[in-house]
Amino acid sequence: MLPTILDLEAVRAAYASGLTPLQMIDEIIARREASEDPAIFITQSSPDQLRIAARELMERAPEPNSLPLWGVPFAVKDNIDVAGLPTTAGCPAFAYEPVADATVVARLKAAGALVIGKTNLDQFATGLNGTRSPYGAPRSVFNRDYVSGGSSSGSAVAVGAGLASFALGTDTAGSGRVPAAFNNLVGIKPTPGLVPNVGVVPACRSVDVVTIFAATVGDGVAIRKVMEGYDAADPYSRKAIATTLPHQGLRIGVLDVSEREFFGNNEVEALYDTAIERALSLGATIVPFDYAPFRQAAELLYNGPWVAERLAAVTDFLATNAQDFDPTVRQIIEGAKAYDAVAAFEGQYKLGHLRQRADAEWAKVDILMLPTSPTTYTVDAMVADPIVKNSHFGRYTNFANLFGYAAIAVPGGFGATGLPNGVTLFGPAFSDDALAPFADALHRACASGMGKDRGAVLPEASMVTEPDDGFVPIVVVGAHLTGMPLNHELTGSGGRLIKSCRTAADYRLYVLPNTTPPKPGLIREPGYCGPGLEVEVWKVSPQAFGRFVQNIPAPLGIGKVTLDDGSQVSGFLCEPYALGNAREITALGGWRAYIASIRQAG
Repeated sequence: MLPTILDLEAVRAAYASGLTPLQMIDEIIARREASEDPAIFITQSSPDQLRIAARELMERAPEPNSLPLWGVPFAVKDNIDVAGLPTTAGCPAFAYEPVADATVVARLKAAGALVIGKTNLDQFATGLNGTRSPYGAPRSVFNRDYVSGGSSSGSAVAVGAGLASFALGTDTAGSGRVPAAFNNLVGIKPTPGLVPNVGVVPACRSVDVVTIFAATVGDGVAIRKVMEGYDAADPYSRKAIATTLPHQGLRIGVLDVSEREFFGNNEVEALYDTAIERALSLGATIVPFDYAPFRQAAELLYNGPWVAERLAAVTDFLATNAQDFDPTVRQIIEGAKAYDAVAAFEGQYKLGHLRQRADAEWAKVDILMLPTSPTTYTVDAMVADPIVKNSHFGRYTNFANLFGYAAIAVPGGFGATGLPNGVTLFGPAFSDDALAPFADALHRACASGMGKDRGAVLPEASMVTEPDDGFVPIVVVGAHLTGMPLNHELTGSGGRLIKSCRTAADYRLYVLPNTTPPKPGLIREPGYCGPGLEVEVWKVSPQAFGRFVQNIPAPLGIGKVTLDDGSQVSGFLCEPYALGNAREITALGGWRAYIASIRQAG
């Protein structure tokens, strides 16, 4: 039986166990028919189209999982061409029948993926909320009163509801990130130019990016790698030169107090603060930075001459079909008539000055971490105030493509209302791969599930790790923890913190007698059910690992420690004979709590 969320590992496992693409298609058809949100799709691939595609795949590649995305169902935002399905861009009068797939769609099909339909969007990709469509407004998978986010509304809901393994969106001002936050998903926004836009109806051609909604960072990165690559038919396509980031001591820029704005949503602000704490627990250094130049650049996208690019994309159609536009979309696009060529150059000059100021802030940090959206709204509230409330969603997104950054949006948890939100990590151009390991670690530390399945455990197979540098993972439980007396033995040898977590439930912890500083004794007792113990996973060089092994005093040694996610990592264990007179501290949950209890008692 397939799980609620069709992440890549779940799909591959199903195929490996005997499921066929035709059976997968039957499941997708049943899920579409049972969906409670009729506004997700504009056009669905028909059952016949789906079954033909599945049979063709089985003829072309009969071995299960023999292609990177063999039999993986995906949805496509309806401003991206799919041969055999109309492209509407959310406007029925604009619809046309594409003769060929967009480049990204062709690459995904070649990798074995199956298109299940074209998804709803804010008309002409103009909006961040998902209500500006004559085909209806998709809703948050957690509360139908609330917007789904846009403009890639249907794409996010399709993945969040379990109708597709992944979906394509586009992102000019945040449309590949805001819907991810509102539906507990990952949003992959590549560096502009990394993924070609051939076959995509433009919003702002010079800054548009095709994006991916996925259940995990690992899934999204794998899909992006299939899509990316230079395409000379796209005038903005670029050949990537990868940008690296530090493997340790990552400096993360967060909002200075003066630039915090959540429009009264304390719940989302609390989720942002919690994400900062998670980043700290993963070994990052937190650096407040001045967001002002980024905010001012963001304002140019809708309140500057770049809105003229939206008019350029539809100028002939607007001249003959103005009445067919959504009223809000028409108001925004017609606002471009206030700008002339002089204003366009002046806007470029202003952006240049802001880029210089932003670069000064980058000197302080390696990446940025911002709220994906500072708030959310009900559909009724958005419709009542469509421009102002939509602009709130873009406060921390609009600058990204103007400055040419890579970005990954990840879930940040749920507030008391049961609504999710998230954070976005931004890196310099072509840091797409370098951003992914920390983004994945942050998502896993959040433990928010995937899409509408809040209890889902992120599959180990999709974990994104740093490039293999030969370093060895090691679990520490006592004086080597961050902030403890022996932690310098890890940091001083170039070690880096991978994650904070807990052991499996069948471990017990003791204080070894007559040791200075006090040392822990960790043992495993099968059948015992405890709280699991706080530990950290570090990576150290082989030389440092060797020194640890050589210098460990009896009764301690190195063995395999099973963690709460089922993985096993080498770590410090104790021989049971030494625990006769030792004090058990298992109930405290870890060494840090024990040290705190001593200090309180003193």
